[in-house]
Amino acid sequence: MSFHLRDAIPADLSDITEIYRDSVLNGTASYEITPPDQAEMSDRFRSIKEKGYPYIAAEAEDGTLFGYAYASAFRTRPAYRWLVEDSIYLAPQARGKGVGKALLKELIIRCEALGFRQMAAVIGGASPASVAVHKSLGFEMTGTMKGTGFKHGKWLDTVFMQIALGDGTETVPDAKNYPGTLFTE
Repeated sequence: MSFHLRDAIPADLSDITEIYRDSVLNGTASYEITPPDQAEMSDRFRSIKEKGYPYIAAEAEDGTLFGYAYASAFRTRPAYRWLVEDSIYLAPQARGKGVGKALLKELIIRCEALGFRQMAAVIGGASPASVAVHKSLGFEMTGTMKGTGFKHGKWLDTVFMQIALGDGTETVPDAKNYPGTLFTE
């Protein structure tokens, strides 16, 4: 399967909305029950991009969007500003083909270059495929919360994984540079 990675753009929002819709209706990566419409997805996209977080698309040679990934705030309290949470969503035809791993690898590179120190993965439904992709790129298990979601008629566990970026906790970050300027008091 041939594809390339690029920055996601507003023109991708129709495809992004459809990929997310499928994930909401048929998967457990998101604990949303009702898929948001394109206007809501546009607001979310804009909010993430305005804060300077990376938002990446995986595009096939024919222009088909195979998936997307972005980083966003894990929490919006100022002390969390060095930590990002990754999100990855794939079109059904792209699953199991290396697209998710490529997106996550690029997301890690970009977040590290921006100065983030930690990345968290919050894996809904404890998806074995998602856990495996994260583990393959160096994420470590940090915990499992049992029965945190109820979707598709069953209770779902949520897995937390984490990877250090850059200097991690070895040095004090520069609060004057991004992401130090996020969520300041």
